[in-house]
Amino acid sequence: MHNLNKEISEKCRLIGCDVRENAPMAEYTTFHIGGPAELLVTTDDPVRAQKVRKLCEAEDIPLLVMGNGSNLLVCDEGVKGVVLRLDGGFALPEIRDGLVVCKAGIPLKTLCRFARDNGLSGLEFAYGIPGTVGGAVYMNAGAYDGQISGVLEWAEAVTPNGEICRFESDGLRMVYRHSVFMEIGGLVISAAFRLRPDDPEEIGRRMDEFMRSRREKQPLEYPSAGSFFRRPEGHFAGALIEKSGLKGCRVGEAQVSEKHAGFIINLGGATCSDVRRLAEMVRERVYKDHGVLLQPEVCYIG
Repeated sequence: MHNLNKEISEKCRLIGCDVRENAPMAEYTTFHIGGPAELLVTTDDPVRAQKVRKLCEAEDIPLLVMGNGSNLLVCDEGVKGVVLRLDGGFALPEIRDGLVVCKAGIPLKTLCRFARDNGLSGLEFAYGIPGTVGGAVYMNAGAYDGQISGVLEWAEAVTPNGEICRFESDGLRMVYRHSVFMEIGGLVISAAFRLRPDDPEEIGRRMDEFMRSRREKQPLEYPSAGSFFRRPEGHFAGALIEKSGLKGCRVGEAQVSEKHAGFIINLGGATCSDVRRLAEMVRERVYKDHGVLLQPEVCYIG
């Protein structure tokens, strides 16, 4: 592990961040998997996040930025350097100049509820996606034929050189599960959404329908990182996995969900090694059976 000294911890505290040393990442990811982060730094303030990034750059310290940890598989050995966690806390979105503006650390479900309560439609598809606004923008999250790119007006990010820049929608290069921030290593700190007026009750009804569908079709009762594989062109990953007879297949405490084959779940006590071995077995079998090489949607950290 990278040997961070007490001086770095103290500098992060002086910036105004919460700091935890050797924090078990299993407590901060929806997979409930992962060894200790050498230094976990938490803030909900964009300026503080910018200062932490500059500090890590100046000190040549590895930096991982995360939100809700809903799309991460962290290695059993842990994470070197600083993990910067953007926490929305009790912050709420705001309406400015006809746009819904919010910090990156705000849970996506909070944004969806805010839009509903204000009679603004367009984010119903995102209700139930277990991530933050920043993570959703970073990976262009989507569900039920909707994507963040369809409603995103602009996003602000801290670039690798420490500057805060605004990216308009036409410069975000958003395609399926991809944005410009993946290319440049941008740290998303805020975003604005252009939504359309609608009846709050109708918006709520659509949100409830999407959530009901999730509960019926997805293994939400188990820790996971959502859909484990990207959707291959012309196919659905879950359908290919099911056709290969892999539902219920397991390695250790990691299992291909019997409810939805596109999910790898933690039955309780699964390790990163369990998940990676199972995922590789699935990829090899699907490629052998269907000639399609599945690509992980989950980000591996290690």
